[in-house]
Amino acid sequence: MTLEETERKYGLAVRQVEDLDKFLSNEKPTVYVRGENKVVDKKLSKDKEATAELVTYLSEIRLIKDSYEIAEMQKAVDATNRGFADMVRVFDVATETKRGERVIEAAFFGRARVEGNELGYDTIAASGAHACILHWIRNDGEVRNGDLILIDAGVEVESFYTADITRTLPINGKFSPAQREIYMLVYEAQKAGFAAVKPGAKFKDITNASHEVLAKGLERLGVLPVSAAESLDPDMGLHKRWTVHGVSHMLGIDVHDCNEARVEQYRDGVLEAGMILTVEPGLYIHPDDELFSAQYRGIGVRIEDDVLVTETGCRVLSNKLPSHPDEVEVWISNLTKAN
Repeated sequence: MTLEETERKYGLAVRQVEDLDKFLSNEKPTVYVRGENKVVDKKLSKDKEATAELVTYLSEIRLIKDSYEIAEMQKAVDATNRGFADMVRVFDVATETKRGERVIEAAFFGRARVEGNELGYDTIAASGAHACILHWIRNDGEVRNGDLILIDAGVEVESFYTADITRTLPINGKFSPAQREIYMLVYEAQKAGFAAVKPGAKFKDITNASHEVLAKGLERLGVLPVSAAESLDPDMGLHKRWTVHGVSHMLGIDVHDCNEARVEQYRDGVLEAGMILTVEPGLYIHPDDELFSAQYRGIGVRIEDDVLVTETGCRVLSNKLPSHPDEVEVWISNLTKAN
């Protein structure tokens, strides 16, 4: 494009790159985000305080998404939904292939490249007990009939907005009784998290609501050495042995968007209409966890959806991708029959 065409497209003043040295040599006070361009880094003096202020500002203005951003996020979510269907269609091939997790990872990568710009982040395709490793991205394990597979994946569209969705799926299309029991506990925890998403609520309410359900479930299963109420005390937190992580983060241009925002604006902040965030409770029972009986060991479950805060509550942008176990089983059956 010409300079004029570029200015019209992006709404910015632009110059030829050959003029960069001359432009940077005028020694005007300048603040910019360092680490993006080595040439500019060398030319401009460091102002750590001003740079930190700029980075914080850039994070905070991304907390509320406008209509264009919401539409781009929906586009990313919809492409990601289709990518999940692509992965289910190769389950049979994955079970027959050494390092079958990579067959599943590759299926999603194809969708991201065809419909988007790239992956939003490294895909997690964690089969069996690998699901208990929080950021399993080696994806070099076998995919076995009878196991669950935890898949955390997102398409980044051409505008750089990315989805972030997780589903935990039965490889053979059917949950075992033990798998379904743990899955339903996480499913109910996510429903509680959704209910906490509304304008005026605190960001932390999402995690608190989900963890309350998880802690009570762990108490019913007989593995908590104290009551759920005692464990939910911030100074106790014994249930976190199995829940491991928070339940929400902001989402947008980055998969963990707005991370440089001030604590009082984000982590300790209040939800507002236009925010887009995840709701993603999880429960992870390691293979050697003798507090659980044998049928539960090695089960890791996370369910993650992308959610828009609305004026009256929330809208789940990824709700077309099934999450209830009955719906998941029908969905897998329909996709594998089509093969």
